[in-house]
Amino acid sequence: MLNSGSSSLKFAIIDPEQDAPLLIGIAERLGSANADFRMRWRNEEDKRQPCPDADHARVIDQLFQAMHEHGVDATDLTGVGHRVVHGGETFRDSATIDEQVIAKIEQCAKLAPLHNPVNLLGIKAIARKYPDLSQVAVFDTSFHQTLPDYAYTYALPYELYRAHGVRRYGFHGSSHRFVAGRAADLLGKPLKDCNFISVHLGNGCSATAIKGGVSVDTSMGLTPLEGLVMGSRCGDLDPGLILHLTQTLNYTPDQLSHMLNKESGLLGVSEVSNDMRELLRLSEEGHHQAALAIEIFCYRLAKMIAGYYLATAPLDAVIFTGGIGENAAPIRARACAWLKPLGVYMDEEANRRHGEENQRRISKDDSLNIMVVPTNEELLIARDTLALIRRRK
Repeated sequence: MLNSGSSSLKFAIIDPEQDAPLLIGIAERLGSANADFRMRWRNEEDKRQPCPDADHARVIDQLFQAMHEHGVDATDLTGVGHRVVHGGETFRDSATIDEQVIAKIEQCAKLAPLHNPVNLLGIKAIARKYPDLSQVAVFDTSFHQTLPDYAYTYALPYELYRAHGVRRYGFHGSSHRFVAGRAADLLGKPLKDCNFISVHLGNGCSATAIKGGVSVDTSMGLTPLEGLVMGSRCGDLDPGLILHLTQTLNYTPDQLSHMLNKESGLLGVSEVSNDMRELLRLSEEGHHQAALAIEIFCYRLAKMIAGYYLATAPLDAVIFTGGIGENAAPIRARACAWLKPLGVYMDEEANRRHGEENQRRISKDDSLNIMVVPTNEELLIARDTLALIRRRK
């Protein structure tokens, strides 16, 4: 599995039938003198090595060299699955990569100019070095291609959608799809009979309304900026605010992009950190802005969940996932405290244990079901990759 970022490359070797990956690692700060390469083989300690000025192709060479040293070669792999951020309206499912698929991913780059081009770097590097190795693209947006038009259409001149594809696409689709399937298994129901609200909370945050096993609404939009408050992204705001900043305070488009993506959210309000663990610690020590950032985060999250209740009732469960969703018991408790009118009553001990001893449930028996379900996007990518390659054979 490869997940290519602009200056990073995450990778893993996964057997879809095993719980733990054989190999997991990341290369960071690519293209700089400080680039480095970290990896861990199963049951071994992390290994780090510098790779100054390395690009994606060089890191892939290092990865395959390390595999060879551990007795694994390209011929031992069934295929390579790639996370691709944006599939537009073209891709409703994962796709086996060929020249046509690459061309369509390039066409979608206008909707994700910071992501799709670097996602393609990994795809093309593998194709050059190992042309006989099958590759599969798994799209962040594909799970949300089931949204009805009234959920994905912006109330803007319709020509913007018709001519330029301006609409809501949604992201984190692999995570939402994985935890929905896992929650259905835990409840002993077919996914097609399940209604969920899935909440992925990390540095990036999104919520998805899942009705009959498919996405019917999601909080992120044309870009990942829309929706919930995030680590350093603003989430929903008044479009007139953008006009005010440009007309009154002379913000440029680049300044706006940097502020909305890198300086807002938890970091912007607290002025100290985008890390929820740090903010919780500071809040307990009486830091007002850290406490305010947390309260805004939880209130806005609760409002989103309450709104999606309308789209999913009768609801089988609200699912918390992602780094914050899986590990921050106080955040789940604060958000759910707002949801008592919906019949939500937390089991404090189960919440403290993240639902680990209670079939992932953290709510009381007479409550609307609240669950903590760990996500595993890498495993989902591996499963899709294996399924598509087997189908071709």
